[in-house]
Amino acid sequence: MAEGPVPFWRRLTNSAGLREPDRNETATNTTPFSPPADRVPRPAAAPEPAATNIVDSEALLDIWFAREQDDVIVWRTCLPGASTAEIATRLSLVPAAFLADDVDVLQLAENILETEYGASGTTPPDRRRQEVLLIVDQVRGTGSRAARRGAALVLWLWASDDLNGPLSVPLSPVWYGRAIAALSFRLAAVVDPAEWVRDADRRDEAARTFLLWSGHLPAGEDEATARSILAMRDSLQQNTALAQTMADHEHRLQVTKRLQEARAREAAARYSNE
Repeated sequence: MAEGPVPFWRRLTNSAGLREPDRNETATNTTPFSPPADRVPRPAAAPEPAATNIVDSEALLDIWFAREQDDVIVWRTCLPGASTAEIATRLSLVPAAFLADDVDVLQLAENILETEYGASGTTPPDRRRQEVLLIVDQVRGTGSRAARRGAALVLWLWASDDLNGPLSVPLSPVWYGRAIAALSFRLAAVVDPAEWVRDADRRDEAARTFLLWSGHLPAGEDEATARSILAMRDSLQQNTALAQTMADHEHRLQVTKRLQEARAREAAARYSNE
C-alpha cells in the first residue's frame, strides 16, 4: 500500500523552523506569537532610520527594474482570477510563524514548491521551480527583512490551499517567479509586508498586486477597472521620494522598446530588399 502524502505542516516544521499552528495564531491576532522552545528569543530590533529605509527601498527597486517587466503586456494578458477578497482573506490568515525573523525562507520555498511543481530527488528540476528558488535566494541575499517577509507571504498564498482549501480560480505556477519578485522587490520596497496583513488598504493593494503578476484580473473586474483601482492603491506611485526612480525606469523601458522596434523594422527592410 502506497504511503499517503506527508502532512503540510509536518514537512515544513523541521526544515524551515515552522511548527504546526494554532488556528487562532495568525499574524493579525493580538496575542503575541510565542516562538518554539528550541528557538532563542531575540530582542526586538530598533526601528531603522528613514534614510536607511529609502536606501533599502532603492536597492530592492533596482533589482525589480533590472527584470524589465512590462506591465502593459502583463495587464493585456491577464485572465479572470480569484477575487481580491479571497486573496486578502488568505493574507489575513497567515500564521505568525511565516513572518518570524528566523524562518529559513529558501528552505520554506523548496518544500512548498516540491508540492506545487511535483519535483523530487528522482525527477529533473523544473525550470520554473528553479527560477523561483533563484529569486528567493536573491531575496535572502539582499539581507532585507522586508523582502524576506514579502517572499514568505507569497509562499503562504501558494501553500494556503493545504489549510484553507482551493481558491475559486487556481493560480498558475507559470507566473510564480514573476509574482514573488513583484511582491518581494517592488511592493515590499515601499510597504512593510506586516502592513499587508494588518491594514485593509495595504492588504487590498497586496492582493491586487499579487493577482496582477500572477496573470489574473480580480473576479468581476475588467482590465480598465482593475488598473484604475490598483493605480489608486499603488504605494510606489504615491511615494514622492521614489517617484522619480519609477519614472526614470519607465522612460528607459520605453527607449529600449523603441530601439528594438526600430531594429526590427530595419531587419525586415533588409530582408525584403534581398
